[in-house]
Amino acid sequence: MALFLFRRLITLALTLLVAATVVFVVLEILPGDPAAVMLGLNAEPDTVAALRSQLGLDQPLADRFFGWLGGMLVGDFGRSYTYSVPVSELIGDRIAITVPLALLAILLSTAIALPLGVYAARNHNKLGDFGVMGFSQVGVAVPNFWFALLLIILFAVNLGWTPAGGFPGWDAGVGPVVAALALPAIALALPQAAILSRVTRSSVLEVLREDYVRTARAKGLNRSAALWRHAVPNALIPVVTILGLQVSSLLAGTIIIENVFALPGVGRLIFQAIAQRDLITVKSLVVIIAAVVVFVNFLVDMSYAALDPRLRRGGDMM
Repeated sequence: MALFLFRRLITLALTLLVAATVVFVVLEILPGDPAAVMLGLNAEPDTVAALRSQLGLDQPLADRFFGWLGGMLVGDFGRSYTYSVPVSELIGDRIAITVPLALLAILLSTAIALPLGVYAARNHNKLGDFGVMGFSQVGVAVPNFWFALLLIILFAVNLGWTPAGGFPGWDAGVGPVVAALALPAIALALPQAAILSRVTRSSVLEVLREDYVRTARAKGLNRSAALWRHAVPNALIPVVTILGLQVSSLLAGTIIIENVFALPGVGRLIFQAIAQRDLITVKSLVVIIAAVVVFVNFLVDMSYAALDPRLRRGGDMM
């Protein structure tokens, strides 16, 4: 187990280094000068050159890369070209919205998908199974931004239950915050719940066909006990894998959903930074998102050992 953990930590560090390198190189070779964008099309060349020097854009590429990478290791992400404030402050202000939104969406998708998947597996080839599969087909097919607009029209415009967009701030209290995040979280959770319910159904059905489940049933264990004691616990590894993969989809989805609901989160900040050629902010945000995804996948790997005792006895199995 210790060797397995060490290997995963090394892989995590190397993955982050490669991700940071790729992000930096790709954004640096894209056309467009941040200094020229900030000053406008009619700016004098001397003024653009002076701003490039002030921003450090006239330094060699390698020096900028290692300076940026070393700064991130100590929490210094540089200074935003557009807002003229440290990038860490921008991220800190907005992550307090995106993280609760993503967590709420994950909780909703899991709370919806797991019971539906188990229910569909238990009622295989029956009306309930067909209903769950129909829900999953619709959830996968409907774009989350279009579903978000429907939610706004129904619950905000017609019923007036929730605000159509914006964020009141944490000082407003838990109630207004939950009301502001409810519709965005539902819009993010629906496609994830649709996928996760299908995976849960397939995984439980596969386990129910195993010999040890049939043996337990032959010894007199009733159907519900066999399902919850044997099938569901042993079907969780594929489900946990998909949950880990869905984190990246949720983070990508926040870019669209936060713009639809005018939420001042990390997703909207990325969109604005790209539009304004604020490369230092874009690079830092993309690397942070990559770090979150890699770390979640690391936690998923660790959860395998908790779910499967064989992995605790032999880390080389993975």
